[in-house]
Amino acid sequence: MLNNLLLSLSNSYSFLNVFSYITFRTGIAIFTSLIFVLYFGRPFINYLKSSPHFDQPIRNDGPISHILKKSGTPTFGGILIIFGIVFSTLLWADIENIYVLISIFAALSFALIGFVDDFLKIKRKNSKGINAYIKIILQILFSLMIFYLISISMSPDIRYFFSMPFYKNLVFDIGYFYIPFAILVIVGSSNAVNLTDGLDGLATVPVILVTLTFIFITYLVGNVIFADYLKLINIKNVSEVCIVLGATVGACLGFLWYNAPPAKIFMGDTGSLALGGLLGSVSLITKHEIALFIAGGLFVLEACSVIIQVLSFKLFGKRVFKMAPLHHHFEKKGWAESTIVIRFWIISIILVLLALSTLKLR
Repeated sequence: MLNNLLLSLSNSYSFLNVFSYITFRTGIAIFTSLIFVLYFGRPFINYLKSSPHFDQPIRNDGPISHILKKSGTPTFGGILIIFGIVFSTLLWADIENIYVLISIFAALSFALIGFVDDFLKIKRKNSKGINAYIKIILQILFSLMIFYLISISMSPDIRYFFSMPFYKNLVFDIGYFYIPFAILVIVGSSNAVNLTDGLDGLATVPVILVTLTFIFITYLVGNVIFADYLKLINIKNVSEVCIVLGATVGACLGFLWYNAPPAKIFMGDTGSLALGGLLGSVSLITKHEIALFIAGGLFVLEACSVIIQVLSFKLFGKRVFKMAPLHHHFEKKGWAESTIVIRFWIISIILVLLALSTLKLR
């Protein structure tokens, strides 16, 4: 909106041409959402704290430190993140760009599921929200809608393309098998981020790192010259999604200011499901699903730990981990929360660097 106004004035004021550059607007989007969340964060937290109804329910079977230290901390911080993303995107992105609209729809649709989940948790005063089966069905339905919008927006020639990293021109047209694959990517990414969001700042920094990675990937994929040089699938007009991702980075940075230990607010499912759904959708838009799997490897580890724990207990009656997700296992082993968080951040940095290396090592 503001971007279009400024560009319309660029004929009279040439310095405004700077707003035609994706890189500049991405930077501005980061700062806009950051300032938005920082400015509204304090009064929003104070409002939530003024009523005990917004307190995050803590798992009764969780570590004792959680029950003692985190009880009474308000949830719904994801609302702040989502508003920051949408506000900044509306200002600086081309809101007529179909990929921008799909990205925003992905974030809002999964945020809606998370909001209902959080609402039911605080209403019932326990850590169980939406029924698990209903939750998955809703996620699958929204994922199908997102995939459909992506597929009709792309050239039919690349609609079902699946590319392998580390190899030049190794691209497969997997046809209709791409549909369940796309659903798995979005739903899996959303739930993986949600499962990781269990300690102060644990999920936020990896989300920032993965989002920064996809800003870079999205820019390259949308640029004909860079895409051809790196042997990437070029997707016209996709670079505009960088603005949405930049807004996401800024919003998460602002949220981290209040979520840093000891957390003054939790993002809740409203934030974690939305952020995961957004990243999964962008990986499909850019045809870099495997890059998301690598860069977001920490989220994958957390999700796999839950799957392994459940299967092991149901099949053999034994638990592999002291508690799942994985970060709780290390808490049970006596690791300090800050130690777990920082070490998991280090793992995330390494995985992000590995994902970026796939762009060149072909």
